[in-house]
Amino acid sequence: MTDVKPAQGRKPGTVTIVTGSILGLLVIVAMFFSVTAGLGLLAFSGLLTGLYVLITGRRSWARIPAGRRGGAIAVAASIVTLIVAGTLAPAAELEETSPISEPGPVSSPSASAAPTPARTSEPTPTPETEPTPETEPAPEAVPESEPETEAAAPAAAGTALAQLDTIPIKGRAPKTGYDRDLFGPAWKDVDRNGCDQRNDILRRDLESVSLKPGTNNCVVASGTLLDPFTGSVISFVRGEGTSNAVQIDHVVALSDAWQKGAQQMAQNQREAFANDPLNLLAVDGPSNSAKGDGDAATWLPPNKGFRCEYVALQTAVKAKYGLWMTQAESDAIRGILTSSCPDQPVPADGGVIVAPEPAPAPVQVPAEAPAPDSAPAPDPVPAAPEDVHYENCDAVKAAGAAPIQAGDPGWQPKFDRDGDGVGCEY
Repeated sequence: MTDVKPAQGRKPGTVTIVTGSILGLLVIVAMFFSVTAGLGLLAFSGLLTGLYVLITGRRSWARIPAGRRGGAIAVAASIVTLIVAGTLAPAAELEETSPISEPGPVSSPSASAAPTPARTSEPTPTPETEPTPETEPAPEAVPESEPETEAAAPAAAGTALAQLDTIPIKGRAPKTGYDRDLFGPAWKDVDRNGCDQRNDILRRDLESVSLKPGTNNCVVASGTLLDPFTGSVISFVRGEGTSNAVQIDHVVALSDAWQKGAQQMAQNQREAFANDPLNLLAVDGPSNSAKGDGDAATWLPPNKGFRCEYVALQTAVKAKYGLWMTQAESDAIRGILTSSCPDQPVPADGGVIVAPEPAPAPVQVPAEAPAPDSAPAPDPVPAAPEDVHYENCDAVKAAGAAPIQAGDPGWQPKFDRDGDGVGCEY
């Protein structure tokens, strides 16, 4: 019988040497990068080899003794090595992470900071160079605005807007020296029809007019007014306490005119201005009081439907008498006309300029020979009618001059208690 030598007495074969060399090389390389990785690779290889010996009972390339005991020892050793490698892993990771993370923030900001200006600087030249050709055609946009200017055509001739362009713009002069008497007697009979202006305007603006008997068909006793300022209907009844329900408004107030050129007018121009039918309207009494001496910048009729005609009247009156406007007044009138009625016509008789009366030429009185001493004395000259003076209405009635009207000899405003231009009528 031939004796068989135990397997462990054999020399290692080529496969064992090659496999062991490769595995050892891998472990060394892994250990170079990380102790944990090297131990983990060694333990994993030992675990596989131990399991192989434990299951097959054969000797492996690692020269582990054949049998389950050798395989169990190899498996146990491999497991212990894995545990050790797992324990060392967190410390190794911290050691490896710390040095990498420290330069990380340094390099990261530097890397991010470097591209940031680079990206900003690249687009920046692009808009700077591209707008250059775009700004060159920009002047071409000027012709685009020219049609808009051309579209705003000048106001048509004969309109209130065109007339407004002829009125000078100046500041308001002081009211110093203003007095109602500077505009002549109230309600003068300018058209010489025998009736004062107040009653002429009442007859013109009221409907269903009835006249007071015995007044030469002049004095309006009653009527109905469709008030332009408020749009309401007002029943007018002449009498003390009722006549003021309807008042005659100066469209351009006398005080406003005084501060805007009337100071330089001749006396006859101021009288014509104060009694011009173009500048007179029968209106609601309280509204007329609320207006006072305001211009279009400070007061407008509550009835918006009348505002176009109202500012056209103011413009016509000021153009007719050479008065000026303030900038605010002109802007207010222009705003109403352009927005609501650009074609509002100039009112009738709104373009006639009242010229001042020429000064009378001096009268050349020829030299006369002295009268002889025997020449009879001239008869006394009777007093002119204008020199008539009445103390009160009783004196007027006693003289047979009642009712007395504005402009009559002896007329005084105190005789007219109800402001209708006729006095001593009760």
